[in-house]
Amino acid sequence: MDRTHALGDFLRARRALVRPEDAGLPGGGLRRVPGLRREEVALLAGISADYYLRLEQGRDRNPSAQVLQALARVLRLDDAGTAHLLGLAQPSRPVARPPETVPAGILQLIGGWPRHPAYVQNRFTDVLAANPLATALSPNYAPGVNLLRAVFLDPAERALRRDWEELTEEGVAVLRTHVGPDVDDPRLQHLVGELSVRSERFRRLWGRHDVRPHRGRVSRLRHPQVGDLDLHSDKLVLDGEDALILVVFHAEPGGRSAELLDILGSLSAPHEDRPAHQPTREQ
Repeated sequence: MDRTHALGDFLRARRALVRPEDAGLPGGGLRRVPGLRREEVALLAGISADYYLRLEQGRDRNPSAQVLQALARVLRLDDAGTAHLLGLAQPSRPVARPPETVPAGILQLIGGWPRHPAYVQNRFTDVLAANPLATALSPNYAPGVNLLRAVFLDPAERALRRDWEELTEEGVAVLRTHVGPDVDDPRLQHLVGELSVRSERFRRLWGRHDVRPHRGRVSRLRHPQVGDLDLHSDKLVLDGEDALILVVFHAEPGGRSAELLDILGSLSAPHEDRPAHQPTREQ
């Protein structure tokens, strides 16, 4: 996985997901490849087959915005997918990123929420800070844990997630959206390399090149202490260049999940007075 072939890899993966009949072409018959042929994509986008071949092979990585928009229409990309495609064609600009730090005010804020599990993650799904109720919800909501790795590889985390199939599909697509064209980042390469080797499902989902913006969702959990919980989770991007994300859980007021969340808070009461934390650089 490297930036040189990122645009071609994306085009190849997405055209394999478009059925000919969805693009207004006759379906059926013997086809050596799933989805659209290169020649069909080129014809529908109004470009030459040779030029499209150069794009997929990485021999031309600077197509015009007009060409990319035409390809996005043919490949039936939504707004997030189109933005991702445009980003992949931008010139590489390596950026030296300092260690990510959660603002002290955010640590104080989430540490003062005894009834709302909350944590802060980076774009690679590394947890940087969490309040005690979040850690009571799942021990993987703790600084130093990579959530995507936990969801795919930790059996206890899979047992916790009643919506594991939906969550894993969404998690991989959101990761692609967050990293955009920065596929050369060593942290991303290490994470993707490990999960590709250890999880067939991750490998298959990563190969689809789905992209999806982060958004709120309902997390459906089966907690070993309090039972089934349905919790809304809202995701807020924090100010700054680190693109840190604050995730806050809440239950429908007066509902069963709210009652169970209060019980979980009571069970974790001895730890409530501890502030939300993040590891020091020496940890």
